[in-house]
Amino acid sequence: MSVEIIPAIDLKGGRCVRLRQGRMEDETVFSDNPAEVARRWEDAGATRIHLVDLDGAVGGVPVNARAVEAIVAAVRVPTQLGGGIRTRETMEFYRGLGVRRVILGTAALDRAALAGLCDGFAGEVAVGVDARDGLVAVKGWTETAAVRATDLVRGLAGLPVAAVIYTDISRDGMMQGPNVEAMAAMLAISPAPLIASGGVSRPEDVERLCALKGLAGMIIGRALYDGSIDLAAAVRLASGR
Repeated sequence: MSVEIIPAIDLKGGRCVRLRQGRMEDETVFSDNPAEVARRWEDAGATRIHLVDLDGAVGGVPVNARAVEAIVAAVRVPTQLGGGIRTRETMEFYRGLGVRRVILGTAALDRAALAGLCDGFAGEVAVGVDARDGLVAVKGWTETAAVRATDLVRGLAGLPVAAVIYTDISRDGMMQGPNVEAMAAMLAISPAPLIASGGVSRPEDVERLCALKGLAGMIIGRALYDGSIDLAAAVRLASGR
């Protein structure tokens, strides 16, 4: 089974940026035209694009909707979006823009509330599990909840969740490689397809994650912008070609 390679576009102030370990003050701007970046990734073979409204993640409301709308209009492949999506109204708003999958993070801490949000959105909701020292980070990674990431993932059993996106914050944007051991442990307990995120820095990292039996996909960010990983080559590698 092939592993889906998903390029990330993080939006801050309408621009495409990358952060280090989620710190809003530690950003690198890569483009003032995120839609153009999305077209580039689609042309390189991406079958899905991962979007994050960084400002929305902190504020809890959509902030970069105009950039999201431009990206959705610019590409044919489906997009998935996270960052500040905590109400049904926001989910419906992004669905109206053409976003195919929304990612719930902070809103997923309450299982009953999550079940309610999934109602009518079966197959369109992914849960973002962002871990710092094993605990779930929320509100744009500015706070840490007293909830273990493993407990949150186990609690998703029985819900119509399309995917779990697991991020090891300590590795995110640091170009130090992914936490393969933690990813394998999460893969063993996840009731939904697992997508790995954070730290994929070199072609060898793509190979190591592809070796995890059952992994559905991996999100790659900074390494694509720095040129450490060629997206087209990674897509070929992950598809077994």
